[in-house]
Amino acid sequence: MSAAAPLPDSAPRVVFLDRDHSILAFNERVLDWAHRSDVPLLERLRYLCIVSSNLDEFFEVRAAPHLTAMQAGDRKGAATIESFEKLAAAAHALVVRQYALYNDELTPAFARQGIAIVSHGERNAAQKRWVDEYFEREVRPLLIPVGLDPAHPFPQVANKSLNFIVRLSGKDAFGRENEIAIVKVPRVLPRLIRMPPKVAGRKALFVSLSSVIRAHLHQLFPGREVGQFSQFRVTRHSDLAVDEDDVRNLRTALRLGLEHRHYGQAVRLEVSAGCSEFLSAFLLQQFNLPEPSLYRVHGPVNLVRLQQLIDLVNAPRLLFPPHTPSYPLQLAPGESIFAQMRERDVLIHQPFESFDGVLDFLREAVDDPQVLAIKQTIYRTGTDSALMDLLREAVRRGKEVTAVVELKARFDEEANINWAEMLESVGAQVVYGVVGLKTHAKMLLVTRREGRRLVRYAHLSTGNYNARTARLYTDLSLLTADPLLTADVENIFVHLAGQNRLPRLHRAWVAPFQLHRKLAEKIDQVAEAAARGQDARIVLKMNALTDEFLMQALVRAGQRGVKIDLLVRAACMLPARVAGLTDNIRVRSVIGRFLEHSRVFYFRAGAQEELFLSSADWMNRNMLRRVELAWPVTDPVLRQRIIDECLVAYLHDERDAWDLMPDGSYQRVKGANDPLAHGAQAALMARYAVRGGAPQE
Repeated sequence: MSAAAPLPDSAPRVVFLDRDHSILAFNERVLDWAHRSDVPLLERLRYLCIVSSNLDEFFEVRAAPHLTAMQAGDRKGAATIESFEKLAAAAHALVVRQYALYNDELTPAFARQGIAIVSHGERNAAQKRWVDEYFEREVRPLLIPVGLDPAHPFPQVANKSLNFIVRLSGKDAFGRENEIAIVKVPRVLPRLIRMPPKVAGRKALFVSLSSVIRAHLHQLFPGREVGQFSQFRVTRHSDLAVDEDDVRNLRTALRLGLEHRHYGQAVRLEVSAGCSEFLSAFLLQQFNLPEPSLYRVHGPVNLVRLQQLIDLVNAPRLLFPPHTPSYPLQLAPGESIFAQMRERDVLIHQPFESFDGVLDFLREAVDDPQVLAIKQTIYRTGTDSALMDLLREAVRRGKEVTAVVELKARFDEEANINWAEMLESVGAQVVYGVVGLKTHAKMLLVTRREGRRLVRYAHLSTGNYNARTARLYTDLSLLTADPLLTADVENIFVHLAGQNRLPRLHRAWVAPFQLHRKLAEKIDQVAEAAARGQDARIVLKMNALTDEFLMQALVRAGQRGVKIDLLVRAACMLPARVAGLTDNIRVRSVIGRFLEHSRVFYFRAGAQEELFLSSADWMNRNMLRRVELAWPVTDPVLRQRIIDECLVAYLHDERDAWDLMPDGSYQRVKGANDPLAHGAQAALMARYAVRGGAPQE
């Protein structure tokens, strides 16, 4: 079947939603969790911090083109003066909501629980003495104020670092009237410090590092008078750009790039709300930023660091009840996982079932003398990884270990470089995938000698090999000994290592070769069934939907009568229920306790029902600039389980879901504030809850 044909010129066109505004709208939905009274207090703070972290990344990755277009006076194209102004307005509104929530709701709620971050003006005499001692002992020795003059120009200020700007009166030691000084705050210092019981009593009282320094600024400039001052923080463009065709060693080039990431183009400036116009204008000039890039905040300039409070306060009552995932239902503990995989495919639904099943599969492969080779892709494993330790042990035991390490995984570059060097140092074969493409597929392949033949066992996943995020993200893992699917995985590994032509695959679809086209063909196949009057249904679950080619295919299918449900957690550019255009398309976003991360693609055309799992979101970069994997779930029992748990449960969520409206806004479902309303994640936690060691059926 050929790829989907474009719509005729006479057909009405769907105007797709703006991607960047859709990302900000997603963060509005996350922030809603911080507003919810049914959410424990420390968890509300956590959601507030998540939004701040997401905003940091948004500015680091998405803001530069719009800022550059504004500075260049561009009025045409994807990035323009207008796009910059609209994004700045939306971002400012979101930041205002954050700080209003922090000051008006969360801070008083914490105070009622005996928890407070005490400002300088609120400290009693004993507390001020303790802060004075702490400053002299822990902080002052690490501070070096820099007075600005021709010999000391404005210093390099690192991305997202905390700094103070001070305006001084009087003359310096040399009789000069240089009035501006900068104080950099070292990252090694904790941003929140708990006061001891002798000055805090029975309450959990804290001081922020910024308030400690603010109270002692005058001591850093003896003989001068401190006038105006403000804390400030600059966010810089931090997306590494390396020309892979023009470098001899990608790893070395990325290491050099990481050294400069902290000093990229400035895109946002945050200052205290009380910062004077003189100082804010001075900073904007230094960073070459326009007024809309200035964010005056009523509180700490880095809300992300407030996450430390969650760890410093020992108050389980203010946290979600702990969730203990069950051991995977299909795996019998203590029995050979290889033997169980020979009997049937095994599905693991994380984090409701534990990542231990995946680790145990690899651990058995490492311990088994009949296992000859282990191949694995590594995208985000974290800095502390039991899985990487197992790979190192496999090399030590003489197994052939091949690791396809994606060095360009954004913001994990340094960790992945370190893992690559470690694996190479012990003798593993490390490759970096294909030039110009990110390897985003999640695959682990084990080759084992069984009698006179070699048998392959594979683990495929929608998520990363990261034990920490496996407790926080919803993902699906498949353990399979299917000879056709494992042969496909073997061929993909050979392709990644040797960069030879990929042979014809049996079951898997791989980007950038056929995944894009195959998905469009599958959509058209369902559309043709609808045109024949047959039952036609598409349900897709993913993190983001921004690929115009696939969105156009969905629009056509909907216009031909296919009922389409899209479960898209974050950015979605396809408007839903637009009269005469997307009447049959419904878009829903579920924001829950866990980050929705699984990708599930369901197609029904007449009597034919197919379901695919994938590492790929429906974004242009995933389809054309990454190595991604999609594979069918052929076991009808497992397929129905995925339909029930990942699709039906979410389509009927009455508590954590948002529906996309025709105008591009999102509306909470009607049972949002009802603790008895059905929530998909809560139902799955209950289903897999451990009670006396056994999950509940």
